[in-house]
Amino acid sequence: MSGDLVWFKSSYSGNEGGDCIEVADMTDEVLVRDSKDKSGPRLAFSPTAWRSFVEFARSA
Repeated sequence: MSGDLVWFKSSYSGNEGGDCIEVADMTDEVLVRDSKDKSGPRLAFSPTAWRSFVEFARSA
């Protein structure tokens, strides 16, 4: 499964490293991982929960 995922990094991320996440959008869940630890743990969210988080982050 992980080989078929397409991961996206935020357009706000620079190329200097630092703190960043990557997101893979699947049909039934959204996966999130640390961009510096690509083989490390991942968080899984429902599409509804992820959408709510993104809307909240944009309004902050």
